Amino acid sequence: MNVRASAEVSKREAEVLEALGRRLSNAQIANRLHLSVRTVEGHVSSLLRKYRVSDRQSLAALATRAPAHRPGICGIAGLPVSLTTFVGRQTERGLLLDALAHSRMVTLVGPGGVGKTRLAALVAGTADGFPFGGAFVNLVPVQGELVPQAVAATLQVTEQSQVPLEETIADHLNGGRSLVVLDNCEHVLDAVARFATRMLLLCPDVTVLATSRERLGVPGERSVVVGPLPLHSDAEHLFIDRAAAASPSFAAGPHMVTELCARLDGLPLAIELAAARVPALGPDGILAAMSNMMRLLAGSRSADRRHRSLHSLIGWSYNLLDDDERALFRATAMFVDQFDLDAAFRVSSISDVGVVADLLGRLVAKGLVEHQPLAPSRWRLLDTVRAFAAQRLHASGERADVRRRYLAWAETTVARLLRRLDEPWQPTFDAQVGDLRAASAATGGEPDALAHRLTRGLAKLTYARGFLMESLDHYRQAAARAPTPREAAADLQDAAGCARVSATSGLQVFELLLASAEQAGLAGRGNEQAIALARAVETANRHPALFASPVPQTYLHQLLDAARAAADPEHPAACAWLAVAAAWTAVPAQNDPDPVLARLALEAAYVTGDPVLISASLDAVGTAAEQRDEPDVTTRQRFALLTRMDHRDPQSAPEILDTYSVASAHAVVTGDLPRALGVARAMLEDELLGGHVLLSAGSLIPPLVLTGDFDEAFRYADIAWHGWQAAGRPAAGWLTPAISAVALAHGLAGDREAYRTWRARIDEIAGLLDGEQLIVAPLAFADARVAVHTGDLSSAPSLVAQAAAEFRGARYRGYARTAAAELAVIAGLPAATQLLEAAIDAAARSEWAAACVARIRGRQNQDAHALVDSARRWGRIGARFERACTMMLLPERAHEALAEFSAMGVPPPAVVSSAAAPDQGTTV
Repeated sequence: MNVRASAEVSKREAEVLEALGRRLSNAQIANRLHLSVRTVEGHVSSLLRKYRVSDRQSLAALATRAPAHRPGICGIAGLPVSLTTFVGRQTERGLLLDALAHSRMVTLVGPGGVGKTRLAALVAGTADGFPFGGAFVNLVPVQGELVPQAVAATLQVTEQSQVPLEETIADHLNGGRSLVVLDNCEHVLDAVARFATRMLLLCPDVTVLATSRERLGVPGERSVVVGPLPLHSDAEHLFIDRAAAASPSFAAGPHMVTELCARLDGLPLAIELAAARVPALGPDGILAAMSNMMRLLAGSRSADRRHRSLHSLIGWSYNLLDDDERALFRATAMFVDQFDLDAAFRVSSISDVGVVADLLGRLVAKGLVEHQPLAPSRWRLLDTVRAFAAQRLHASGERADVRRRYLAWAETTVARLLRRLDEPWQPTFDAQVGDLRAASAATGGEPDALAHRLTRGLAKLTYARGFLMESLDHYRQAAARAPTPREAAADLQDAAGCARVSATSGLQVFELLLASAEQAGLAGRGNEQAIALARAVETANRHPALFASPVPQTYLHQLLDAARAAADPEHPAACAWLAVAAAWTAVPAQNDPDPVLARLALEAAYVTGDPVLISASLDAVGTAAEQRDEPDVTTRQRFALLTRMDHRDPQSAPEILDTYSVASAHAVVTGDLPRALGVARAMLEDELLGGHVLLSAGSLIPPLVLTGDFDEAFRYADIAWHGWQAAGRPAAGWLTPAISAVALAHGLAGDREAYRTWRARIDEIAGLLDGEQLIVAPLAFADARVAVHTGDLSSAPSLVAQAAAEFRGARYRGYARTAAAELAVIAGLPAATQLLEAAIDAAARSEWAAACVARIRGRQNQDAHALVDSARRWGRIGARFERACTMMLLPERAHEALAEFSAMGVPPPAVVSSAAAPDQGTTV
């Protein structure tokens, strides 16, 4: 999200922003604030512009991150809350503040237990140089490459489909000076280094502060070493402070405290652990016990004597525990993150939860477990303490039993969260997801019932949470761990649906469906095998723009034959999916279903009552009509089905995405720009797709450009282009209309260099596609329209020929035809009359084309009435830019048009033909 701290908002805009944070719709906001919906839309547009964000979700996130009266001024998300005073570290604090002022990559380096986390939290919470806040991310529970997910969870950033999570995080942070603290990096050092480098490159105003036992090795990194507390000052002050907190009657001579701190090498954690024993032993008792410390732990690889003494002190504290305290302490080593009382109870061998609560309290009092000031209560082990507890657990021989109970707890937790999806479940999930991931990874990769239930459940939760790429991985892992082929088939089917909204590769979806069919065949589930095969065939022919090269039709027919052979002819769902696939395959060309078979498929789908099946069949009917220049009446029917689909089920995902995309594209084709924008913005508010801006970019950019909202279109264009590059530049013919629209906007705005750049980007995408996959009508429209606006008629004949060509697919054909006719009229080409007739034919199906035809007639015949009619039509569909272009052709309205162009920040048309003045009283 890109937010400006300097944005000035009115009181009313602040109220609207607060309402957006509550996820209210425009209608709900209007009702609450006693405004019209139109006024609310104006306030939302103003907020989007002022904060330089691209969607309502970003505004909502901003509203939840900052008080309504101070939008843009944010705190550090995830900042630890300390229940004890901070002692000492004045020198290190000054060094750290200076480092943060002069370097964007700073690492606090020191041994475990030295106090790096406390120092980082103190500075992060008090530093004045980061008005946009940031995040404090505890990496202790993080594994492997999941650093971005941990940061996203802290920031409450939702993963965007087809956009690397790092880029989504960067967009969230890119509004101004902010700080990202990555705490406890040593076990994921390489992953942290990669993430930090990426953030530093993507976010010029972001500073990264890491805490680690060693440097990250990132270019430009500045280190601040954190050593033991100095004796005769800070070390003694810390011991006295903590001992007095543990025992109000504490008293000890300064020499005894100094000797004790010296024996502890000034390490803060060691001092705090020792101070926790004051009520039981007193300072002299602690000193006496320390003279008989247990031998240094075997297996400690640290060469640092201070680190070894810390382990020794933990061992000494451990030896002072009773048997029940030790057993619970060892069991809690399984948790990589915070845990609640129920979790501790379930991993222990104790049958009374009250006893577990009492034991946890004792472990907290003795400094081995930290209590987190949250509701409900949670506890955690510091990483050094946890490492010790894990060693003790392994040595005890109990690890297998504790691991079994830990996995059972994780499975139960996943099942409980899945039952709570209609409640506020996300905070609990975010707090426990580190352990759920760890538990899933600990099950291994072999078929196992518990491992499968756990991993499949985690896949469902991460999908519902919006972590689509992670969900896809979990579904694949679940398939590998499935105890039966039938369960594996279901996992792969869900993975295919997840891939449709998390990846741009249609081939990936296709292959997952084939793998699902194979597993269903092994399970003897013929109908499920047939459905998977039919959906694979349908995907290949229905969504060719997702494939770099078309799947051979002979192969698709073979798959369809295999599906028919596997299906029960009396099974409604299998027969309906077969009918859908047959409709999309009967005609040799892709994306051109047979209209008769499409109607039969729809009838079969209605029998099942399945909204997903009905939607797919309706799309076949609508596409068949569109390809034959017939009215498509199915898009609104499909849109109405959205409320019946389960947005948390990956099986619905392809239809949900396609319904929004097609509805918006259809509205553009018919010239209904307000509806096109409304559908695209509804896509942004959808609970499944709303956080994944790239999915909406392709639908939102064309109507934004056609209505003249170039600035917002450019913002989405950058998201789309960078997301496509970051995804590995896959086949993406579906982006062609949006990128063509961006090129058009730059051309109309007078930026020839940007126009050429974006036009070349279409060629870049085309180079990755088979020729049949590229949709060229939008590009032909853009070229012809820019030539009309700029008055560059040097290439008019070739541009007209290009725009008047026969295009594969009907979408945008009307736009290309009308642009060709207008250019031909202006250039005086012989084919102008014939092209105008083609444009008139297009006008019967498109409000845009009708408005453009009226303008062409006005140009051609010097007909002011036609120009007035054209301007009115443009205004009715919200085409602000085109209305101004038309008004320039009316001399007495030219000053209004110039004011409109000035307000939009774009130049007026370079060529203005004259027209007779309209009759008195006629208005535009």
